[in-house]
Amino acid sequence: MNLDAVYILWLREIKRFLRSKSRIIGSLAFPSLILIIIGTGLNSVFTMGTLSYSEFLAPGMIGMVLLFSSISFGIMIIWDRQFGFLKEILVAPLARTGIVLGKAAGTAAIATAQGIVLLILAPLLGVKVTLLMVVELIPILIIISVSLSALGVLIASRMRSQQGFQIIVQIIIFPLIFLSGVFFPVNNVPDWMEFIVKINPLTYGVDAIRQLFLGATGANAIGVTVLGHTMTIIEDMLVVVVLGVILMVAAAWSFGRQE
Repeated sequence: MNLDAVYILWLREIKRFLRSKSRIIGSLAFPSLILIIIGTGLNSVFTMGTLSYSEFLAPGMIGMVLLFSSISFGIMIIWDRQFGFLKEILVAPLARTGIVLGKAAGTAAIATAQGIVLLILAPLLGVKVTLLMVVELIPILIIISVSLSALGVLIASRMRSQQGFQIIVQIIIFPLIFLSGVFFPVNNVPDWMEFIVKINPLTYGVDAIRQLFLGATGANAIGVTVLGHTMTIIEDMLVVVVLGVILMVAAAWSFGRQE
């Protein structure tokens, strides 16, 4: 694999994002408003012992930012295809896996940065955040973002229009968000819904982020359980990595067939 080419694709995604101020503002405005309005509004009616709803919701909002950013940026692949840039990449001495990895890495870097910004805003709602927490959270955000970015590339590889991509993404994103523990615990959902919850990579990502926020003891009562076992942060990340590898391989295969 040509790592220099992967780096160039990564850098291109970063530069393209930084040049679009509307995308920077828009990608943070929606989850920030949800955190402020819903988190504050439901604090008085939603409690889990000493846990406020803002404390429960903040980790989920970070996970939601990662999902939105990682999947939505797949539309840039369609943009590149329509304007001919993708064809130029395909004739370069770079494997399809390298193209997928470069695109996913660039998108993951952007999504991680957005997650950190939202993390910095969390104390405004009374959510405790420490410097150590930020440092420990960064590798977790990167792993989650790369895995979800592969899903965005996989979807984009099958699409030919931006409008079609946006419609499909909306259909996929909202079930993933609501069935991942962002807004409510997912341990007591119906059996048919539980299957979707347990194969959703965001479920384990949100659970790992929440455990860092609340501590293993604080998050244990609302943590994700598999076969009666409450997942740890390491176990959550192992599941995210496995699902991410599957998505990355599927994205590279689908990308190669379509192009």
